[in-house]
Amino acid sequence: MARRVITLTAKQALEELSRPGPHPVLRGDLALVGLPGVIFTPQSGLGLPAVAFGHGWMQPVRRYHGLLRHLASWGFVAAAPAVERGPLLSARVLAANLLTTVDICTGVRLGSGEISVDPARVALAGHSMGGGAAVLAASEADRVRAVVTLAATETRPSALDAAREVTVPGLHLAAGEDRIAPPVGHSEAIAQAWGGPVQFRLLPKASHLGFTEGRHWSELLLDGHAERGSHKLGRAFVTAFLLRVLTGERRYDELLDSDLKNANLVFQRDALRRRPA
Repeated sequence: MARRVITLTAKQALEELSRPGPHPVLRGDLALVGLPGVIFTPQSGLGLPAVAFGHGWMQPVRRYHGLLRHLASWGFVAAAPAVERGPLLSARVLAANLLTTVDICTGVRLGSGEISVDPARVALAGHSMGGGAAVLAASEADRVRAVVTLAATETRPSALDAAREVTVPGLHLAAGEDRIAPPVGHSEAIAQAWGGPVQFRLLPKASHLGFTEGRHWSELLLDGHAERGSHKLGRAFVTAFLLRVLTGERRYDELLDSDLKNANLVFQRDALRRRPA
């Protein structure tokens, strides 16, 4: 008999997924296996889904620890390379390091050997230029199964051009108050060019740095700052999307399928639901 799925309302799903999940979380250092960065995992689990996350321009990885820890609490291995921190960030190099991070996560037993990643359930994500780098990396790697961007920016080489080559599901969250990378020429253009199933949402009250955490001197150069509302919406939608695409979880479908006041569903193409194998 098939398991009956109890689907939550969009509001219920938003509240549940914006809070930490049921798994105790461990933190590790990617530098132990040769790449500067951080990794968060559930306390145990074999064949877990994983996501590699790219930081924004001039942003330290610590500004995303909360999101990575959150994803780990919901059963994901979440890792972020701490590379390309200077003003001359190379999106190509960051993209390559995202794929190296995926290789690390899938190629070794993590923790004390009680944690492993299923190579068929990996995703890429990123904020700002890290989002553009995630698109570049996904266009070059068949092993990536999903992509998420937060206030993505166009890159060199072009993430917009690369998006046409990406056929896996994509979720793109844009900031309505983004004066660094206005959605129309950046995240929205990337989503419109997407080669596979895609959803584009606009958070009208969010700024470019709204998805980051804490304070950093780069706020003197860039527009915006950490925003609690952006954190709540970002964590909920990223978690719901990755659960749906990487694990087939249907409990939170209403959140992904609904147009919310503070997370406008601007457009989507094809279904985001994971197709049966």
